[in-house]
Amino acid sequence: MNRAQLGAALRALRVASSKEAKAVARSALMSPSKLSKIENAKLAASATDVERILTAIGVSDEVKAEYAEAARASATEATAWRLLKRIGVHKGQQAAKALEAQMSMLRLFQPVLVPGLLQTPEYIRAVLQRHNLSEDALTRTLSGRLERQAVLYDNAKALRFVITEPVLRWRIVPPQMMAAQLDRIVSISRLSHVDIRVVPLRIQQHDIANHAFVIRDDRMVTVETVHAEVVVTNPRDVGLYVDKFDGFERVALSGNEMRSLVEGIRDDFLREQETG
Repeated sequence: MNRAQLGAALRALRVASSKEAKAVARSALMSPSKLSKIENAKLAASATDVERILTAIGVSDEVKAEYAEAARASATEATAWRLLKRIGVHKGQQAAKALEAQMSMLRLFQPVLVPGLLQTPEYIRAVLQRHNLSEDALTRTLSGRLERQAVLYDNAKALRFVITEPVLRWRIVPPQMMAAQLDRIVSISRLSHVDIRVVPLRIQQHDIANHAFVIRDDRMVTVETVHAEVVVTNPRDVGLYVDKFDGFERVALSGNEMRSLVEGIRDDFLREQETG
């Protein structure tokens, strides 16, 4: 059940109950405007919203449970990569840029690749080539990602990155380019509103680095899977990602200790280039 179907169902149940919208909204502890937006699919209803509305209407516990679960399901949306490719991967960069313009805080966890906002052009190109894009689409998407990086210099935003040490060692580009990529991470880490941390391999871990995810404020999480991009907006589910990020952030190296680790790996790449 999507947002529109859920809203229509809630409206139908309210009409069937013969209760006026204002009375239902009052009992559900929300404004009539919010109720109207939910019923007309202009606003996503949380499971709590649905439970309050249905309690105000007076339906059974079984019906409440069914529709609350539908609300939780509709709070997670997945868009397959094949569909994004069809409409233009570069448009995904435009959408991300718009989201980043509106947010005040970004928290990004990445156990596999250098985060897109920190990537060099050579690294971006190497990553995008896995999508089998045309040269034109690749160039437009690369340009879009570089344009997004302007957000790094907006000191009104708090940008927090946690990556794992294997990210620094995973050979996406040749050694000299990897060294340049690591230099960029060190450079960006010196910005006052940017916090970059690295989880080192040497420490005992108490969590599993399942996959990458991005938290924008406390409202939305974006997850990249093999087949799709998943967007999570259910507050309870968003909270799970916040907790996971916080856990890795606490054990990660920061500041000069982090930069020392990154520079050591960079020097390894440079020595390899010299002897290769």
